Amino acid sequence: MKIIITGACAVSARNVLRSLKMSKKFKDATFVGWDMCSLLYGVYSKEFERLYKVPAVTDPLYPNVVNKILSEEKPDAVMVIPEVEVLYWAKNQFNVPHLVPSAAFCELAISKRKLFKLLEGTGLVPVSVDITKKEAFDDDHKMPIDYPMWVRDASAGTASGKGSFLAHNHKELRAWVEINDGIDVFQISEYCPGGNYGVLCLFENGKLLKVAIAERLEYIMSKVAISGITGNTSKGRFLNNDSIKNVALDAIHTVCEVTHTVMNGVVVVDMKADTKGVAKVTEINIRYVAYNCCLANAGFNLAEFHLLTTLGRSSELSSEVETIFPPNNLFLRDVDGLPIYIPNYKQLSVGEYI
Repeated sequence: MKIIITGACAVSARNVLRSLKMSKKFKDATFVGWDMCSLLYGVYSKEFERLYKVPAVTDPLYPNVVNKILSEEKPDAVMVIPEVEVLYWAKNQFNVPHLVPSAAFCELAISKRKLFKLLEGTGLVPVSVDITKKEAFDDDHKMPIDYPMWVRDASAGTASGKGSFLAHNHKELRAWVEINDGIDVFQISEYCPGGNYGVLCLFENGKLLKVAIAERLEYIMSKVAISGITGNTSKGRFLNNDSIKNVALDAIHTVCEVTHTVMNGVVVVDMKADTKGVAKVTEINIRYVAYNCCLANAGFNLAEFHLLTTLGRSSELSSEVETIFPPNNLFLRDVDGLPIYIPNYKQLSVGEYI
C-alpha cells in the first residue's frame, strides 16, 4: 500500500506519519510526501520514502504538478494536512481517495471572522469584533469590549498564535497593532482566562466516529512569544468532559446546518474557558494539530482511524467513539525529542528517582 501525505515537512504531517507507522494496519505501507519544502528540517529528515517539492495551492501550476505525481505514484490514498490545501482539495476534484470536509464548511470554518459572526449570540464563542489599524488609532472609536481583551490576527488559516496578545489597556493595544505591520485586520475578543482545549473529531457522512479532548498546559518556546502561545504544545493532558465535547459538536453542527453540508474528515475545535469556567470556541481547524501523535501513544490513533475511513474501511474501527483516559495522564513534547505519553503522572519529590 502507498499513502501520500501533504504538507510533509511540517510538524503536524510528520506526526501523522509517525502515528501511521505506529499502526499495525499501516506500518508496512510506503509513505510519500509533498510540500513546498520551505522547512528544511522536514526536507532532510528522510522520514518519507520520497518527498516531492510542489508549488503553493495559489500557484496555477499546483494542479498540474500534483496530478503528475499522482499519475506516477498511483497512491491508494492521500492524507491532506495543511488547512489551505484541505480547502483547495475540498473545492477541486482529484481522482484518488481522500477525506476532507465539504468546500462550504471549509470556506466558513477557515475564516475566524465568518465563524464568529455565525456563532455570535449563541454563547458558543467569546464576544468578538474585528478592528482595523485605523480604528485602533481613532480616538473617537469606542472599543466594544472591555479590557483586558485578547487580540489576534483575523486572517483565514492563521496558526501558531500569530498576532496574539493580551492587551490590558488602549496604549498596549495600539502598540501591538503598530509593531505587527503585516496584519491589516485584528480580531479582539473577551479575555477567557480558563483552560485551553482542543477537541479532535473524525466524521464520516455526518456520523461522529471518533472524538478526543486535549488540554494544552504549556507551549514549546513560550518565552519567545509575548502572548506565551507559540501554537506548539509542550505539555498537556487528555480529558473526558461531556460539556466541553458538546459545545464543540454544537459549533460543528451549526456550521453544517448553515452551509447545508454533511460533515466528513478531521476537524479540531479549539476552545478557551471564560471567567466562569465555560469553554467557548475560538476556532475550528480543518487540519490536524501538531501533537496528534501523542494521542496515538495513548492508544487513540486518529491518523489510523482517518486513513481507514478514507479507504472505505471504517467498519474496522473499534466500536467506542471516545477513549477513557487515566485521570493523571500527561503528554510531553520538546524541540529535539520524540513525544512522551505518561499514563499516570506523579510529581517527583526531592531525592526520588525514576
